[in-house]
Amino acid sequence: MRILLFLATNIAVLVLVSIVFNLLGLEGILSANGVDLNLSSLLVFCALFGFFGSFVSLLLSKFMAKRGTGTYIIETPRNRDEQWLLDTVKSLSEEAGIGMPEVGVFPSDAANAFATGWNRNDALVAVSTGLMRRFEEREVRAVLAHEIGHVANGDMITLTLIQGVVNTFVMFFARIIGHTVDRVVFKTERGYGFGYYIVTIVAEVILGILASMIVMWFSRYREYRADAAGARLAGSGNMIAALQRLKVEQGLPDELPGELTAFGIRAGGRSGLAALFSSHPSLDNRIIALGNP
Repeated sequence: MRILLFLATNIAVLVLVSIVFNLLGLEGILSANGVDLNLSSLLVFCALFGFFGSFVSLLLSKFMAKRGTGTYIIETPRNRDEQWLLDTVKSLSEEAGIGMPEVGVFPSDAANAFATGWNRNDALVAVSTGLMRRFEEREVRAVLAHEIGHVANGDMITLTLIQGVVNTFVMFFARIIGHTVDRVVFKTERGYGFGYYIVTIVAEVILGILASMIVMWFSRYREYRADAAGARLAGSGNMIAALQRLKVEQGLPDELPGELTAFGIRAGGRSGLAALFSSHPSLDNRIIALGNP
């Protein structure tokens, strides 16, 4: 339902943009200046490619996460810790109303955890060996509750859909800019000249950087929501204790592949302008949001 509603909303946005372009006569203005560009067809083309890559990444997310982190999936517990992990995730999942995720452990001395998967009933939750070794059980449970919160909130699919929309409009406006410059400035009359490809690539890079701020804003927002879910499932005090323990280890490397950084419970702290491109809020802000004095 989330996918259908989001796709319907964004199809409506695409249609609205097309209508606005026609009502304002932009296609006619471009044509009068020798810019033969069909904006409606371009929108559809960009939407197909913009969403395709995002959805493929989502569908392959569990496979890529396992390969990228060396995650071992617990099927038959080999010791007390693995049995406790399975039992805890099962309990939290039932309380959150989602299907039992796959549970795994990945080799890393850094304290971290992540959740991924294409839907809330077919997810993967994994924790690092470093986290299991150094955190108290109540803190590990809070971290697991945070990751279960991501799954229950549907954060993976929502982030994918937002990325798809961003991809669509970056491609769309970059090609309009490239096409216009190629026709008006470089005076290319038929086909595409060298200027089109150069300008389009530059425009995609610039627009992509600006658009990533939107994606990263949502990523930070969903961390607050997952912390709140963790507090509900594991207790506010335990969630705060887990975040405080992560703060102590702030200087250690995260040791998650780049594509999984946004799905981990922690990421390197950033300040100033760089904070706009951070996938996670600062741990201090997250603790304050949970009501710590």
